Amino acid sequence: MTGMPWIALPLGTLTGLVMGALGGGGAILTIPVLIYVLGQSPHEATTSSLVIVGLSALAATLGHLRAGRVRVADAAILAVVGSLGTYAGSAASAAVGQRVLLVLLASLLAVVAALMLRPTPAGVASENAVPTTGGASHWLRMSALAIGLGALTGFFGVGGGFAIVPALTLVLGYPMTTAVGTSLLVITLNSATAFVSRLGQGVQLDGPLLVTFTAGAILGSVIGGYAGRRTSPALLKRGFAALLFVVAAYMLVSAVLGR
Repeated sequence: MTGMPWIALPLGTLTGLVMGALGGGGAILTIPVLIYVLGQSPHEATTSSLVIVGLSALAATLGHLRAGRVRVADAAILAVVGSLGTYAGSAASAAVGQRVLLVLLASLLAVVAALMLRPTPAGVASENAVPTTGGASHWLRMSALAIGLGALTGFFGVGGGFAIVPALTLVLGYPMTTAVGTSLLVITLNSATAFVSRLGQGVQLDGPLLVTFTAGAILGSVIGGYAGRRTSPALLKRGFAALLFVVAAYMLVSAVLGR
């Protein structure tokens, strides 16, 4: 697709909008777009997505940092401990066949969509709440969460944001806006670690397409950050979940038919 990388600009903007508004989910859309619209192989797409998602998450993080909505220390811990899972996930991904990888990714999309449609529990923290910190149980939960998210990042080439935001709100008691900002920093760090771990796997990247898609994703993530703060979170989640179900169904059918 190097002959027409321009189409990657609007596609990248769409995925960036999702990530900027929801604090994650960009790679969940980026990978299917790279495979089915732009013609990349699953392994190439999952590696490319780490660059695209990492840089666009960094752009979206800056605004949250200025507004004080990022807990940098917690994000660093999640990323550092999560690197253990990231390297393991990257090694496992290289050993899995492309059709199997597609089926697993489609299944992950369907699970994420189902979780996003669940009602928000009454115990989710308000915007003025102080997240739970300190204590052995807090650090054990954070470490387990970090390793699991790192494994997802390494194996699927996703930043893990679709899981970080619910985990930070439900497990660690973060208010939603702080969870979104912190999630974006974790995505940035996780994506960088996973990309470094894949450098020796011999994947060839399409430079012009990657640059164009990333530019669109960065633009979309900044716009999505503003839009997300002015749109009902419930509405955003329902729309995104519906889109994920459609993408997951298409990927499963394509994998089964051998396309």
